[in-house]
Amino acid sequence: MTVVRERRPAVDGDALPGRLGREFTTMRHMVGLYCQARHAGSASRPCPRCAEFLAYAARRLDKCPYGEDKPTCAHCPIHCYKPAPREFAREVMRYAGPRMMTRHPWLALLHLIDGRRKVAHPLEARRR
Repeated sequence: MTVVRERRPAVDGDALPGRLGREFTTMRHMVGLYCQARHAGSASRPCPRCAEFLAYAARRLDKCPYGEDKPTCAHCPIHCYKPAPREFAREVMRYAGPRMMTRHPWLALLHLIDGRRKVAHPLEARRR
């Protein structure tokens, strides 16, 4: 008798595999820097608004149709964030992006390299 495990959705981002997990870790550090400077949160314990955004980001990454081949969100042809969380992500990245080079240089460098990844729209890939 074989047991089939159903894949549980990632709520906290820790269940995300490989590159998706690294992208979530990068986002978590960026939100930590932003929240520590702008809200009452700290880098390790974000405020409720930032924690809610991180849970939303984990759900979006978990459902990404590209999987491990995913580009960074800014260069993705599919925009899966709703307008309000997308604007919040832009605000976080505008603040934390430059600061990531001094606080988390490896994550920032890998994020820049991932941003150069080229992918086709999933519907175009199906046509081939």
